[in-house]
Amino acid sequence: MAGTGIVKRYTNGEVTVVWQPDVCIHSTTCFRGLPAVFDPRRRPWVDIKAAPTAEILAQVKRCPSGALSVEEPAVRDAGRPEAAATAAAVSVEPSPRGPLLVKGAVEVRDAAGAVVRRDGVTAFCRCGASANKPYCDGTHGRVGFEG
Repeated sequence: MAGTGIVKRYTNGEVTVVWQPDVCIHSTTCFRGLPAVFDPRRRPWVDIKAAPTAEILAQVKRCPSGALSVEEPAVRDAGRPEAAATAAAVSVEPSPRGPLLVKGAVEVRDAAGAVVRRDGVTAFCRCGASANKPYCDGTHGRVGFEG
């Protein structure tokens, strides 16, 4: 299954939320957690001005697939002591008949060698059928993965 490559950006002047529909596993975490901002019945489905920035950042961090993310500035605060402390708190939990959920700060190297940093929940494919490996794309439901 080839992706569309669509990337949408929503900004409120303080933060830019990026949505990649090809990565979304439709966990419903976004709109169940912050329905004023994320409403799949509305077009556009993201109203970035409907909640304070801190609430939006906290909800985006909960996205298990990484379909929602925050556009990072080009310069990162590498080497901060609090970054090292956050990286130490990682947990891994298989979801029933679904992805492996890694909670905490992780770095993932893709096939091209680029490093993606995530702090929150990241859903990794366990069924082997995802078109977005190593991330889950929801295919486990169609292939009847029992894990």
